[in-house]
Amino acid sequence: MTSSGADPKVAEQSSSGDHPIAPPLVELEIETHDKGFYDGFSREVTIPAKIIVSLIIMWAIFFPVNAMETLAVANSTIISAFSGWYVYLIAFLVISSAVLVLIPQIGSLRIGAPGEKPEFSRASWFSMLFGAGIGIGMLTFSTGEPLAHFANNPDIIRGTIEARSTEAVRPAYIYTFLHWGFGAWCTYALVGLGIGYVAHRRGLPLTIRSSLAPLFGERMSGLPGHAVDVVAVVATILGVAYTLAFGVEQFVAGLYRIGFGDWLMVAGSDGVLTASTGAIIIALVVLVGASTLSALSGVGRGIKWLSNINMALSFGLLGLFALLGSGLYGLQLMGTATWDYVVNLPVQSLTLFQDDGSEVAGALVDWQLGWTVMYWAWWIAFAPFVGMFIARISRGRTIREYVLGVALVPSLMCFIWMALVGGTAIDLELSGVAGGTIVDAPMADQLFATLALLLEPGTAAIVSGLVVVLLMTYLITSADSAILIVNTINGAGDNEGSRRYHILFWGTALAFVVGSMLILGGIEAIRITMIIGALPFSLVLAAMCASIIKAVVFDLIRQKHGVPTTAEACENWGAEAATPKDLART
Repeated sequence: MTSSGADPKVAEQSSSGDHPIAPPLVELEIETHDKGFYDGFSREVTIPAKIIVSLIIMWAIFFPVNAMETLAVANSTIISAFSGWYVYLIAFLVISSAVLVLIPQIGSLRIGAPGEKPEFSRASWFSMLFGAGIGIGMLTFSTGEPLAHFANNPDIIRGTIEARSTEAVRPAYIYTFLHWGFGAWCTYALVGLGIGYVAHRRGLPLTIRSSLAPLFGERMSGLPGHAVDVVAVVATILGVAYTLAFGVEQFVAGLYRIGFGDWLMVAGSDGVLTASTGAIIIALVVLVGASTLSALSGVGRGIKWLSNINMALSFGLLGLFALLGSGLYGLQLMGTATWDYVVNLPVQSLTLFQDDGSEVAGALVDWQLGWTVMYWAWWIAFAPFVGMFIARISRGRTIREYVLGVALVPSLMCFIWMALVGGTAIDLELSGVAGGTIVDAPMADQLFATLALLLEPGTAAIVSGLVVVLLMTYLITSADSAILIVNTINGAGDNEGSRRYHILFWGTALAFVVGSMLILGGIEAIRITMIIGALPFSLVLAAMCASIIKAVVFDLIRQKHGVPTTAEACENWGAEAATPKDLART
């Protein structure tokens, strides 16, 4: 069985016929099994992906000492060696996104047939982008990241400003916005555009390998395409696992805060409270179990209901901080920090700290590896998951509207959260009310610590309980969506290829990746694993960017010469086009 688009099979290549350029490739055959356990799935993708993820889990469980030693070596060598690649790749993606928007002819091209109307209204589309942009990460990092940079950032390391001072706030937000702004969302935008453009305009399967068809043509039907999809599946599992790890730790911290028992948290070697092994296991059984059951039932009323709860509770929490927190201070931060971010973006995006042997240089390199490089790898690993979702919902939009919407709207929502929630926490610290109780708390507990100071004890307990519910719904929907996206990639772009046993496998695998790594070495262990896992997909991502640029440029040339650019138009091309034998398959 195969998954494909419409005829004719023509590659993106010039010909010697009457037309200087051929129509695009509008058929990409991906072999899928037609019976048995792998019915509807590409075994060449599904089996290798399962083996790789299973080996990672067994390595962490059965050889924990070797795993920790290997991860430590990887952290000091492999990650450092590729830090420049991550930094410059994200800068390239941001610049490429700007080019796609600013060139009028490219920006007016549609993700779909010319003149096709968007599938969703602009309000619904923005709402779904909001859902993609606000999630587990916001609940942990809206306080955690501004406070971390408030206590330590490159300017503090250089000694030009004092830690935890008023002067430390502006640079803290420059780096916070750098990590949650255009770098993240231009990465997602380009992955979604690479997939959506060829799927909705050319009729290719909605999967990662299709985005490379403009570069490599029908070769993506075979081994190279299988490898690309395998890399995407592994990156997705590790990227989502890293996100879930933060959510699980904050979920346990919330339960501890509202009185579910002291056994939930234990003191580490440094005296900092972290989630206990028992708490991690129980939380994963409940949360990933619920998400797996949800995935088994399909995307129906249950998930839509949970998504509506997510949105309502998110806006309610944000409104609480705006009204009862430091709303005015947060708005002032928002304006100042946004200006600082935009002005400093070119320099900050291209800055790569070098270790010259001095203590300060070494500290700057360590800071960048622990923050910027980690984030860039996280967004890259998360990009197949978010990009596939955005590609699904963006049919019919122009490239300009698409890129601006995906890059600006979620970035703005992240900035608002960081300014209002993180600004309240920083204001409590600067005023002396907190006395270090927020900034010195574990990152998973900082939001709850802020609520405890902001509200009366009874009210704080109720609101903290609602945050725990919000975390739970985000964790369930995120894991559920990840399982379905992985099965879509394994099913050659067919979201109906989600069979019960495969859903159970990926749900279990996700829980074991998160649990084994958290128990093995905490967030640090899963962070290193995620950064390494993102490396192969970063190569795919660079090729995707080149591929979409080639696709739109060639389509403009086709339009100029009257050559069809869509699957439907190619069906009617007939005798006017060069015959397939005249066209090289590239």
